Amino acid sequence: MFNKRDFRRIEDYLWEIPTSYNPKMKVPVWIFADAQILEDALADLSIQQAVNVAMLPGLVGHVVVMPDVHQGYGMPIGGVMAAKVPGGIISPGAIGYDINCGVRVLASSIEYKNAKSKLSDLATSLYRNCPSGVGEKGSVPLTTAELDRVCREGAGWTLAQGYAEPEDLEYTEEFGCLQGADPDKVSKRAKERARGQLGTLGAGNHFLEVDVVDKVYDSEAADVMGLQEGCLAVQIHSGSRGFGHQICTDYVQDFQFSVISYGIDLPDRELVCAPIESPEGQAYLAAMKSAANYAFANRQLLASHTRRSFQEIFGRKNSNLRQIYDIAHNMGKIETHEIEGEQVTVCVHRKGATRAFGPGFSDLPADYRSLGQPVLVPGSMGTQSWILLGTERSDRLSFGSSCHGAGRVMSRAKAKREVRGDRLRGELEQEGINIRTGSMSGLAEEAPQAYKDVSRVVNVVHNAGIARKVARLKPVAVIKG
Repeated sequence: MFNKRDFRRIEDYLWEIPTSYNPKMKVPVWIFADAQILEDALADLSIQQAVNVAMLPGLVGHVVVMPDVHQGYGMPIGGVMAAKVPGGIISPGAIGYDINCGVRVLASSIEYKNAKSKLSDLATSLYRNCPSGVGEKGSVPLTTAELDRVCREGAGWTLAQGYAEPEDLEYTEEFGCLQGADPDKVSKRAKERARGQLGTLGAGNHFLEVDVVDKVYDSEAADVMGLQEGCLAVQIHSGSRGFGHQICTDYVQDFQFSVISYGIDLPDRELVCAPIESPEGQAYLAAMKSAANYAFANRQLLASHTRRSFQEIFGRKNSNLRQIYDIAHNMGKIETHEIEGEQVTVCVHRKGATRAFGPGFSDLPADYRSLGQPVLVPGSMGTQSWILLGTERSDRLSFGSSCHGAGRVMSRAKAKREVRGDRLRGELEQEGINIRTGSMSGLAEEAPQAYKDVSRVVNVVHNAGIARKVARLKPVAVIKG
């Protein structure tokens, strides 16, 4: 077990476990945390998992741990690692089962004070138009040929079908499509799970939330992004549904043999991997991109359904929802970063972490390039959420990455034992939050007390300088699976 003596303090909010801790570590582990969050991280296997990751072959720089860290499958949620290309590895478990789970934020000019009396009807409409829950079927069933197009075209497929505006794709990470996706690398079982689930929220920690822009910290950036204090905004948190989960499952099984074939010494079987340039590594990369593109299309369809609900309640003239941005937080990306003074091509694994590139990144929309990439950090129902921006410092310290949420402090099983869903719903509704859900146990799993204080997490990344505050959101309606 770790204790604080194992950590070296580099800066006020940055700690290190050096390679001298274990001779098998290829790189050190850097942890962004305050003293309390560091203490919390010692309560589960998060830090041990990060040290295990640091033993993988071909890693460069350091393994990064974000303040929303908690124990995951093999690699902690809130972990970032960079593997050299070529020469490094790619690991499905270090990317995650819900490939391209991510967040989208839409903003409106509808003032909360004028909309308050209609929020209950809005929540009901959103619950009806945006299917949620385990295995819930979507409104856009796909043939195999259409699914293959979604895999290759991502959000571009939704634009062709009339579910998106061109501006939506411009304000989506990677313009809503990773090049190089190959649906032929995806199993028949994964495709069966995908065909009926496009345009659905899912269950677990996925949600759709109507917020009010509670406080603006950077008025200049907020103006550019279209965020107005006192007005409604919408967060959509979902991913690649059963499709991505099945792809990860398939390749975790396949890679059990790859580590033997390539003689890879693993500290943990959950970190199975393959050389990224190998046929197995390239097949997973192409399949992962297919799931990522499916997730981009899924959130775009949910955005389209959300716009329909706003039009039903507020009328077409008053219901414009402008997309602020859409980001991924379970993804492997081929990027170039400066490491020890050299430009190095790497596969950055961000598992429960989001990209946070600083100002000047050419793939951002023109009006965002001087600001940096938006970082969208949802809280848990009943708590605040945050809009941040990436910084030059994140480019140097964290492979251009930041936190992705609050981070659990309580397992789902424990939350269900300690929280009654119906009582929680009553408490949230007393606070003025309209709740719609098909599962009281699912609601209990995601209780605010099951998560860290998201504002504390955000203060760490803000004070560490790897993201900076723009605005804070407060929930007024939540749709849960």
